[in-house]
Amino acid sequence: MIPGLDGMDWSPPRRLRTDEIPSTVNDFRLAARNAIKAAGFDGVEIHGANGYLLDQFMKDQVNDRTDKYGGSLENRCRFPLEIVEAMVNEIGVNKVGVRLSPNASYMEASESNPQALGVYMANAVNKFGILYLHVIEPRMIEINDKYETPHSLLPMRNAFKGTFIAAGGYNGDDGNKAIAVNYSDLVAFGRLFLANLDLPRRFQLNAPLNKYNRDTFYIPDPVLGYTDYPFLEDINSS
Repeated sequence: MIPGLDGMDWSPPRRLRTDEIPSTVNDFRLAARNAIKAAGFDGVEIHGANGYLLDQFMKDQVNDRTDKYGGSLENRCRFPLEIVEAMVNEIGVNKVGVRLSPNASYMEASESNPQALGVYMANAVNKFGILYLHVIEPRMIEINDKYETPHSLLPMRNAFKGTFIAAGGYNGDDGNKAIAVNYSDLVAFGRLFLANLDLPRRFQLNAPLNKYNRDTFYIPDPVLGYTDYPFLEDINSS
């Protein structure tokens, strides 16, 4: 066993056997059904980003399988696409979205040709008619003493036929610009929303934003860093 958070122990990681993959696909299908029918969700987003299981299959720097789920781009994307198909068949295309991060290297899951991966997946999910594709923006890096983004989501945006959502480091002005130039249909906010539950109103009023505290991300405390950020009214009345 491997020591984990809060004194818990975790089993050592291992690769899925080929014969185990169908049951894992079925687990995703059942989770989607339970989310809609039991929990009353409006839809389900398939998490194929951030170094988690599906991302590990897609990225060539971490997937070293030699079966039909490894090697070529088509093989590496087979498992995520099997999950998309299963969930679409279970709950309907109008309730399924997919999140991807082809340019990222979370948890050492990186890709040598992220644009090819991104465009392949965008084209592949088109045939299912999913509701949206949610993609994490490439991180800016320092190039010749200037911070620039070496990659663009535009090829994926052009390939995907449904609603395209960009995310990652946007502020209000950046988000408006991305929509105005047709770079994306929608822009998602994470960290800013976490620290500003009234973010749409703050954007509307051009009001100052609370600064998020990264040290409180992913901690088990139900209050600290999650429900203790002040609303705009609280700041103005203090």
